[in-house]
Order: sequence, then structure tokens, then C-alpha cells
Amino acid sequence: MAANLLGQALPSEIVKRVIRELGNLMSDPPEGIKIFPNDGDVTTLYAAIEGPVGTPYEGGIFRLKLMLGKDFPMVPPQGYFLTKIFHPNVAQNGAICVNTLKKDWKPDYGIQHILLTIKCLLIVPNPESALNEEAGRLLLERYIDYSHRAMMMTEIHAMDYKKNSLSENVDPAKGEIATKRYFEEKKVERKTKDKKRALKRL
Repeated sequence: MAANLLGQALPSEIVKRVIRELGNLMSDPPEGIKIFPNDGDVTTLYAAIEGPVGTPYEGGIFRLKLMLGKDFPMVPPQGYFLTKIFHPNVAQNGAICVNTLKKDWKPDYGIQHILLTIKCLLIVPNPESALNEEAGRLLLERYIDYSHRAMMMTEIHAMDYKKNSLSENVDPAKGEIATKRYFEEKKVERKTKDKKRALKRL
């Protein structure tokens, strides 16, 4: 049995299935998707999805997390965006609302199917089942405003300061820390330059 952070467990045959799927995803990943297995815990998976071309999310890399409960695959996993995103079907806490993870779920769906469905959600949002009501309303009533808002959020949160491609090792569990460290280093650099300027004036 494999236990997750909540103490839940998966049967060994399901663990083997998930490990096999992860191996296939790592050796032959779908275009624009990269998986990051969580060592020692197959019930919490991390992935990164490139924002699809021609959408307000183009150019961004969106980190997400899938959590497999003890009843998986009879019950769908929970999906969360770790990267902030302005999207009708993503709640403020990152929770993802898509029929594949709700009423349309089937036990034979695999991890790849889930990730591809989430990527498709970035291309074709569903404002009829919006978790973010503002995004859903703008999408239906003022698409240009919706697009500008989504693009702004993408530029701020999904465009890593050094990485703009999944060819880099964009580990979702570490990316936010790396970004914060970068800006902290920049702040130190600015303070050092300010001190040097002040000393020159003396």
C-alpha cells in the first residue's frame, strides 16, 4: 500500500498502474506537458503545462498538482493549479473544475488523459460551470477584457524569469521558491548599488 500525506492508501495493483503510467509519461510525454513524480508518494503528482499557442496563456508555464485519493480510480483525483491563473474553471485556491474530474469520470482514465483534458481547458474554457465567476462573466460578455486580464496574470505568474520552455527542468515543487529567491537576490543587488552610489557622494 502507498500512503499519501493524509494517511490514505492505494492498493498495490493501483500503485503499480500509476508507476507504469508515470514511466510512460516521462519517457514519451505529450506535447507541452511534463510530469514530475513525487518520490516516495505516488498519490501526489506534479506536472507543468505550457500555455497553448493562440490563447491568453501562451508563453506561460503552469504548474499543477494531482492528488489521488484512497478510492482512486473509482473516484477521480483532485486537481489544483499551483500557478496563479485567471480562468473561469479555476478557483482562487487553484481547484480545477472540469467534467472529466467530476461527473464524466471513468475509472479507466489515466493520468495522461487527465493532463490532456486540463490542457484543453486552457484552449476552450467552460464559462457555464465557472468557479471564478468574474472570469466566466468576462469571457461571455467582454472577451477582450477577459483576454487582457488572463494575459496579464500569465505574464506576472506563469512566465518564469529564466525558463520559458519545458525543455528546462521546471520542477513545480521548486519553481515558486526559485522565483522568490531570484527577486530577493535582485533586491540585494539594488541595495548594494545604492550603497556604492552613496559612498561615492561622500
